[in-house]
Formats: sequence, structure tokens, C-alpha cells
Amino acid sequence: MMTDKILKLKLVKIWEILSQETDEENPMGTTELLQKLNSIGIDCDRRTLYADIDALNECGYEILCRRSKSNMYYVKDRKFSIAEIRIMMDAVQAAGFITDKQTEVFVEKLAFLAGSRRGEALKDNIVAFNDTKTDNPTIYANVEIITEAIQNNKKVKFTYFDFDNNHKRVYRKEGKFYYINPYALVMDNDNYYFLGYDMFHNNMMHYRVDRMDSVQVSRHDKEELKEFEKFDIKKHKKQLFGMYGGEGQEVRFRVDKSLIDVVFDVFGVDTKFTVLNDGMYEFKAEVQLSPQFYGWCCSFGDKLKVISPIMVVNLLQDYINNLSNNYKG
Repeated sequence: MMTDKILKLKLVKIWEILSQETDEENPMGTTELLQKLNSIGIDCDRRTLYADIDALNECGYEILCRRSKSNMYYVKDRKFSIAEIRIMMDAVQAAGFITDKQTEVFVEKLAFLAGSRRGEALKDNIVAFNDTKTDNPTIYANVEIITEAIQNNKKVKFTYFDFDNNHKRVYRKEGKFYYINPYALVMDNDNYYFLGYDMFHNNMMHYRVDRMDSVQVSRHDKEELKEFEKFDIKKHKKQLFGMYGGEGQEVRFRVDKSLIDVVFDVFGVDTKFTVLNDGMYEFKAEVQLSPQFYGWCCSFGDKLKVISPIMVVNLLQDYINNLSNNYKG
């Protein structure tokens, strides 16, 4: 007589096989399903299989049946579509903050969601185009700890480092700990950032998660800050250039028509343009002033011009002059 434990195991294995290896275009016949169950030591016959699949459907596991001489079973709806899985696989492959080994395992797990046949096809079609992966394997642990701190309203405690010319870690603040009020984790330009409020600088700061070391949930409670209440992370991210923050400022730009798509990509689709008589366009946007912002402005040559405020125009001129001096003989 089959015990409840054995019956539960059998139902789990039936679901695993069908959810991983079938879809509407690739159903599995009764004979093949029985053979797969028998190959892993689970006894089952046609009569009990029908009852088992009915039981799974009653519990909400949707297994569809195409009636024929030999019934064909398949799972139609998956948690993720093939397109969604492919996008996630490509995103993982592109992410520079995940090590090569972690990328390989991550992609394998994502492929598993597509089922054995399609999963193998997806893996075969992956292009490994990011060869600048991090060598810091603590990224997962850091993310878990930061998430725990956010959920428990605790500060995040960590040390932070850069690299010298020999790729050796050089710790900021002589290796002393940072104690930061956590806000969120943000991905930008293939890097993962921890966003939090630093009471010492009285500002929202960004820290690359793969450059954080000795990350811990602090025993200190997260401080209730008005800055968090009014902080709009979507607006904040639009104002940044490469996650380098600075003084906030509304800036008026003049751009060539060819840059309209670029402007929408950077500042959002709600950007409003004014058409000028010379065929150029003007718009306003909130930005955070930084060398990266000035570099972005210069990257378009004469197709983009900062019009106002004059203070920003002067800062941009200083940036260009200093850059020019760097190339004088």
C-alpha cells in the first residue's frame, strides 16, 4: 500500500517532469511519462497515472491533456515565458558585477525554467559578450545582507575599497566602517549599487555592491529621515550620469533633431520640447552636476548646447578648457 509520503513524492516528480520537459508544442505521451517515472524508481501504471494527474489539477497544478490513443500531457502556462527567460539570461550575461562562475550557474538555473529542450536551445544561443566580469564572489551575500537590513530597518555596516594599478584593494577611510541608512539597490550601466543616506555627508550616496567588504547588518536602527519621505528614486536616477551624484540643477538645453531619441532615453518620455526657428529644439531637465555630466554634454559636439543657467555654462567651459590644457604640448 502506498504511503502518503510516497504518493506525495510521486506527484512532485510527475509535475517536475511535465513542467520541465513539455509545452503545448511538445506534449509527452503516457508511455514516455511512465518510463521516466520508472527510471527514477517510482512505480506507476496508466490507471493510477490518470488519478495522479487529476489530483494535481485539483490542487491547482494545471496539466493539460490532448486526448488520443495515448493521452498526451503538457504544461501550458509557465511562470516565465521563453522571451522573459531569454532577457534575464542576457541580462545576467551582461552584468559585470557577477563573476564568471556565478554567471554560468545563474544562466543554468534560468535555462532550467524553460524546460530541458528549450533550455538547451537557449543556452546554445547565448553570446558571452562581457569579458570584464568582477572577481569578487561576495556579491550575492552582500545583496542578501543589504536586503535584510532594509527589511529590518537597520543600518548597513561595511568597508569600501578601490583598486590600485596592481589590482590590489585600497580601502577608503583607512579601512574604517561605514554606517549607512539603507534605501534601495539600483542597477545602472552593468553595475549594482547600494543607495543609502550618509549622515556624515548629509546626502544620498551610491556604493558599488562589488566594492563593499565585511558587509553586516548593524545593531543600530535605521534613522527616520525626511529625506527618505520626499526622495523619488526614479527622478533621482534620471538626474544622474553614471551614478555620479552632485549638486541638483535645472538646465536648459538646445539640441539637434537627431538627438531627440537620446534625450528621451536619458530624461524620459515626458520631456517637453520647444521647436526653434532654426530647426533646433530646446528642453529643460533636472540634472546633478558632475564631471560625467559635462563629459556627456561634450560627447555630442555641436549638436547639443547648454543654454542656461550661466553658472552651468561657465562650469562646462571650465571643464572644456581644463580638458584642452591636458592635451597641449
